[in-house]
Amino acid sequence: MRIPKRLRRQAGRCALVDGIRFALPVNSEDSPSLMAIFPIDARRAAELIPGEEVHPLRIWGSRGALVVTVVNYEVTDIGRYVEFSIAIACTHGERPGPALLPALLTRRYATGQYVFDLPVSTEISVKGGKGIWGMPKHQANLDFVISKRTVSSQYDLDGRLAMRIEIDRPRFAALPVSAAAVNYCAFRGMLMKSFIHFRGKAGINLPFRRAARLVIGDHPRLAPLKELDISQRPILTAWLPETAGTLDDHVESWFLQYDHPPAEAPEGLESVVGLGQGRDWLPPPNDPALAQDGARRVASAPR
Repeated sequence: MRIPKRLRRQAGRCALVDGIRFALPVNSEDSPSLMAIFPIDARRAAELIPGEEVHPLRIWGSRGALVVTVVNYEVTDIGRYVEFSIAIACTHGERPGPALLPALLTRRYATGQYVFDLPVSTEISVKGGKGIWGMPKHQANLDFVISKRTVSSQYDLDGRLAMRIEIDRPRFAALPVSAAAVNYCAFRGMLMKSFIHFRGKAGINLPFRRAARLVIGDHPRLAPLKELDISQRPILTAWLPETAGTLDDHVESWFLQYDHPPAEAPEGLESVVGLGQGRDWLPPPNDPALAQDGARRVASAPR
């Protein structure tokens, strides 16, 4: 899938948004990533999505999908950082779509992922991602570890384990991948829709094997995920040693709607107006993956 002409025409242009300087289009290069998709209870997942227009995508029956994606961004306009995305595969519309079909007819069903949590390494990434695109970014203790047999990442917050994901490293990673993805996020009482285009070469493990291990820690921020009946056998696990991505500067938004007045005000602009452009990382988590054969932490504070 090619990057839209509108974005390609931006090459050589510049922007200054909320004090952050961008060389357009907003892109990344040389960034390894891992992905794991786990079956979950779609009905319980629906309770985690605000408003009435976004619905969990059902793979079969009442089973939806939890999508965990970790990207070790090496080259971006705002420096190096790790992004740990925890999302629910979804559709957008007045009513839920049928099982599986929205995964194939993505435009018809406005298929994407609802981002439940999005910790990142640096303050400037929070400022840009949340303030411009409405993503639920916040700074946390993160790493990205590659060993001879696995690729993993750990997410700690407030001195407690929030989540850890580990996948088996495929023997080969030469499958060309080029795709576009849609992110739905909730911010300021609005539903924010953003778009990303990425490409790279991937290694993929066979589905429904124990090719990934997901651990949800004791931090209360992720406690709701423990109610989703997450399967231990992922639908998909993928390792991309190097990716390039383009984040679209076009954003869509709608008011989140309810059949009754919301009881509490959602997170708003007060969470970003005081942020600076810091690129310092919090200390890395104490990751057990470092004890594995040949393991190395490839993501750390800027050198």
